[in-house]
Amino acid sequence: MEIIADLHIHSRHSRATSKNINLENLEKYARIKGINLLGTGDFQHPLWNKEIKENLKEDENGILWSKAGFPFIWQTEISFMYSQGGKGRAIHLVVLAPNGNTADKIIEYLKSKGRIDYDGRPIFGISCKQFIKEVKEIDDRIEIICAHCMTSWFGIYGSERGFDSLEEAFGEQTKHIYAVESGMSANPAMLWRFKEKFNVVSFSDAHSFWPWRMGREATILELDKLSYGNLIKAIRTGKGLKGTIETPPEYGKYHWDGHRNCNFSCSPSETKKLGGKCPKCGKGLTIGVDYRVEEIAKEKSGYKPENARVFYELIPLHELIALALGTRMESAKSWEIYNLIIERFGNELNVLMKVSREEMLRNKINEKLVEIILLGREGKLKVKPGYDGEYGVVLMPEEQEKLF
Repeated sequence: MEIIADLHIHSRHSRATSKNINLENLEKYARIKGINLLGTGDFQHPLWNKEIKENLKEDENGILWSKAGFPFIWQTEISFMYSQGGKGRAIHLVVLAPNGNTADKIIEYLKSKGRIDYDGRPIFGISCKQFIKEVKEIDDRIEIICAHCMTSWFGIYGSERGFDSLEEAFGEQTKHIYAVESGMSANPAMLWRFKEKFNVVSFSDAHSFWPWRMGREATILELDKLSYGNLIKAIRTGKGLKGTIETPPEYGKYHWDGHRNCNFSCSPSETKKLGGKCPKCGKGLTIGVDYRVEEIAKEKSGYKPENARVFYELIPLHELIALALGTRMESAKSWEIYNLIIERFGNELNVLMKVSREEMLRNKINEKLVEIILLGREGKLKVKPGYDGEYGVVLMPEEQEKLF
């Protein structure tokens, strides 16, 4: 059974998320995207928790099912802000729970540390080490994954408030960290260079249900049967973990160095020439993932471990349609073309990864769009790198040579 899972999403109760997120919309667009397992998102938030329990039914394997037969698992993201090693830290962790009973115990634990009702991604002033130790005492089946591990401000390896290694971050609790989430501004090949002991997973951290957000990053699993136990076994051991779906790292918000307020970005080599200062305002640049990888990598670029798994770098179909048509992703015209393609080929990931040129042309898909889809599949589309919270910009093929 092949499972394409997105296990890092949010409810409408998290900050900066769509107010139209509900379980029905999440399921609808997951199916359209080609995702067949979702995290619930924000399970500790009282209002969202109530919705989950009213609309999803849990089976004996820890899987929550909608009335239409779509599976979810208990999932949330927690933010930790604290001091360690004489430096302020800000780390996000994804938490998966084996069943509702354990999720309720996690909720009671979080209540003992602070409020859980003001934001779907609550902030606590305890260390990650303390959290892992105490949560693992509740149930060892609870899975803790380092969220968007390279993000400048909230990643475990982030340039601003992160660490140089898992050991530095978690100490003796490192033994409980089996996987890290690559995040949009990094890919597995970059993380392999750290020579740390973890499996790489990829999820979207979606703040809406639209298909250019949800499922833009996902993990491909091969399981004998869909169960929480099998899922966690794959994440922990790598057996059954086939690979990941990524966006090109340049597409992410923190790939290059830069200063959003000054509309300035640059490569790591240019940052070094500038002494890390913005040439427009003189303040320090936000150091991105590309620079940060070189700071902590133990192997040269191109290093590939024996257990390396395949990963696919794909740009969301709405982005490609907008590129081909010269319109906005959410425009009526983009949706018209998108809906036609989904009607013909079933789901977006099928189109981005599998449908042939001949089949698309035979179904009267715009030839320019077909070529762009294939260029994206082959990793031949160039992206002006994102920086300091700004997404990267995909360029038309004729603009590619002028990127830099």
